[in-house]
Amino acid sequence: MSAQSEHTKLIKREAARLGFMHCGISRAGFLSDEAPILERWLKEGMHGEMHYMERNFDKRLDPTKLVPGAKSVVSLLLNYFPKDTQKDARAPKISKYAYGTDYHLVIKDKLHSLLGFIKEHIGDVNGRVFVDSAPVLDKAWAAKSGLGWIGKNANLINKSAGSFFFVAELICDLELDCDAPAADHCGSCTKCIDACPTDAIVEPYVVDGSKCISYFTIELKEEIPADVKGKFEGWAFGCDICQDVCPWNRFSAPHQEPQFNDDQGMLKKSAKEWEEITEEVFNNTFKNSPLSRAGYGGIKRNLSFLK
Repeated sequence: MSAQSEHTKLIKREAARLGFMHCGISRAGFLSDEAPILERWLKEGMHGEMHYMERNFDKRLDPTKLVPGAKSVVSLLLNYFPKDTQKDARAPKISKYAYGTDYHLVIKDKLHSLLGFIKEHIGDVNGRVFVDSAPVLDKAWAAKSGLGWIGKNANLINKSAGSFFFVAELICDLELDCDAPAADHCGSCTKCIDACPTDAIVEPYVVDGSKCISYFTIELKEEIPADVKGKFEGWAFGCDICQDVCPWNRFSAPHQEPQFNDDQGMLKKSAKEWEEITEEVFNNTFKNSPLSRAGYGGIKRNLSFLK
């Protein structure tokens, strides 16, 4: 076995030990197929008020601009599908990814451990880690790395695991064996398109981010437009509708990451408790939670909008 193959095997084994459910590798280079798609998406204003999407256009498409001399993109998936669900059917719905500790904190730790392992066992490797807070098209890289295909709801779907997972990357200047992309298995299914209450999936594989419930409840800092009143189906933070209806998610299995467990009792909160939550309780309870992104004011706005 060549040193390159040995290094690849070593990295994938360590990724599995750290808890990542899948690890795939692709050659670092310009994403020529994705460039016109991203350009059109931005030009048509589908990013709404997410102005950060307009910045660093070149970096989003070329990892060598993020890591000089980059040769490989190591893509990783971390399962977050929960074992438990919210108890009160009348309580405001919270997206499954937000039940535990903020995934940025959890995954960054694992990625830094992986990079440290590579440097210790392989040598002086230059690399950077990314968890959706930098200009990286993570789903595109994961698809190129064979971890799944980008479905009609624009989520990455894995044939054996569905889509309830986080996507992260380690971009490095180490030459590694690459994986082959996976085939698209959406077929003629349109369940996600048909189920979206705000018609955010404007055509197969194209989501208008500015129409998505997740955008309205998390990213949008202004008042939620009146024309979507009554369309949120109870969602107060994020939305899982297009994933919940996806047939491939029948293969989702509960995660094994303790930090994604609901240690704050979020799932037990009643509709009344959410309605009466104070800023102090919210900040103390959700300081390391994804809910802190919307903040107390954002959550209270969302709860009022659901009435």
